Amino acid sequence: MGKKLEGNGIWESSRMILPEHRDAYLRLMKEQGRRDKPTLDDQEMWQIEQALIISYNERKSITLRVFNPFDDEELCGLVTVINTSRREVKLSRGEEDFSWIKLEEIIEVNI
Repeated sequence: MGKKLEGNGIWESSRMILPEHRDAYLRLMKEQGRRDKPTLDDQEMWQIEQALIISYNERKSITLRVFNPFDDEELCGLVTVINTSRREVKLSRGEEDFSWIKLEEIIEVNI
């Protein structure tokens, strides 16, 4: 009986589980891995903003770590537009490859 409840046995031993229930269980397991966004103090935000301005003014490549609830993303490129009203930056990684990134989602910057 114990082997049926280990590994994939929970699904293989019971044919009464509906696919909807299995999907809901898998979604729940994924949601439990969700992380909260770290809180940055004013000095850290100022340093991030200064690095973005330097990248924009001096055309230097920059590496951004962007918050994601499951796994942070690292993006490299050149800041080509700073939109202060929407608090976003446009990070270009080539001629036509770019992305808009919200300032509150950036948690670390390296020039």
